[in-house]
Amino acid sequence: MEFDRKKLPTFLMVLTIIIVVIVFNVFYFANYISANNEKIVDYDLTDEDINPIRYTAVAGLFYPADVYQLDQDVDGYLEHIAPKNNSCPKIMIVPHAGYKYSAQVAAHAYKRLEPFKGKIKNVFILGPSHNIYVDGVALSSAKSFHTPLGVVKINVKLSNELTSYKLFNFNDSAHQKEHALEVQLPFLQKTLSDFSIIPMLYGKANASQIANALIPYIQRDDSILIISADLSHYQDYQKANQIDNETAQMIAKAQEIDHHRSCGATAINTAMFAAKEMGFVPKLLNMINSGDVSQDKDRVVGYGAWVYEDTKETTQLKGIELEQSNLQNFTRHNKAELLSIVKQSLEKAVKNKEKYVPQREDYSNLMFNKGASFVTLTKNGNLRGCIGSTVPEKAIAVDLADNAYSAALKDNRFSPLSEEELPLIDFSISFLTDYEEIEFNSYEELLSEIVPFSDGILIKDGKRSGLFLPSVWQKLPDKDDFFTELKIKAG
Repeated sequence: MEFDRKKLPTFLMVLTIIIVVIVFNVFYFANYISANNEKIVDYDLTDEDINPIRYTAVAGLFYPADVYQLDQDVDGYLEHIAPKNNSCPKIMIVPHAGYKYSAQVAAHAYKRLEPFKGKIKNVFILGPSHNIYVDGVALSSAKSFHTPLGVVKINVKLSNELTSYKLFNFNDSAHQKEHALEVQLPFLQKTLSDFSIIPMLYGKANASQIANALIPYIQRDDSILIISADLSHYQDYQKANQIDNETAQMIAKAQEIDHHRSCGATAINTAMFAAKEMGFVPKLLNMINSGDVSQDKDRVVGYGAWVYEDTKETTQLKGIELEQSNLQNFTRHNKAELLSIVKQSLEKAVKNKEKYVPQREDYSNLMFNKGASFVTLTKNGNLRGCIGSTVPEKAIAVDLADNAYSAALKDNRFSPLSEEELPLIDFSISFLTDYEEIEFNSYEELLSEIVPFSDGILIKDGKRSGLFLPSVWQKLPDKDDFFTELKIKAG
């Protein structure tokens, strides 16, 4: 079949038109398919643009990522802590390790928040930056933090206010992978209701400057400061106990600690500066280390939980808690007179072998209220005498003077104190609250009710009895050792 040459121009023209149409449609449909109908000039902010979220970084590592498991675990930690009548905590120190090791310690502090879940609205959380260098204190520009239990709002207004201090700046990189603050959030979500956080990570920063910036906020009735800090790191079990016990004593005395004592030393010092300024006192709730959990005692990490409460808020305190708060106030405001009585009694006992009798004209009227005290003498850190009263039967001034005399000369475990020894003697005073009976069904349950470094213990069985003061915890920090030695003392 021959091709009609006359039709070639027409054929080529039709073919060209078809090719042009195909090319045009390819480009048109390619552009159409790759684009949305909306135009960028009509762009509107989404909720996530307006409220950026800092998503969880350590769920599944430091605590469960599964919402049901996390919910169940945190409930379990809290349920094992007996509720206490207390005033609303103003500052808390809690650990930031994996829940396996430290959550049972943190729960002792967070349990204290439950009665005030509707009162606390602003939670300032301060911890160390573990991942990047921070100059000052890093705030987060996010509007919320996320955990498997849901979203935790950030108080943007208060975060912005803090930037008026040169020390505080927004630094989202510091928060991106940080665990120190995130591990606190599930506990807050389970113990508080409608609250927001102000997350703060520090690096090179001055504790007193941080405290001065935060004090006006902590003083508010609806606000609390949470300090995220672990204790000693990677010592053997015995050395860790020694260091952590010393740290507990330093916190009790508001003495600054250095960084070998805590991964969070600056934050703890911030708490102590703020508390001292506002008249808050610390209460140690629980202290262990990872060796108590894992039984690997070669390289351990220490964990402790403290609360600082406003001692002026005594209306909610009852029983022994109220007495303890009152004794702390009494001691703080009358320290000079109390120390003077013991010092004069020791000097007269050792030098003259006579009892010192405090006179009303020499001391304030409060010194002649009844009280029960112990006077403990040490020499080069070793016990040199300890005598006390278990019930308040005398004026506290007289009780102290008598106990100082007896500790120096009448403790039959030691020879009488000599005049040459006197300059080498340190002394401490303990005041006793009334007794609170502990109900328990097992030895393990009894141990769980005891707060080391805070509770003194009296055991009685018929005519046999034994008493250990809280100071004994320094020598016997393990609860089982403490009770074993107390039972031996009681016979």
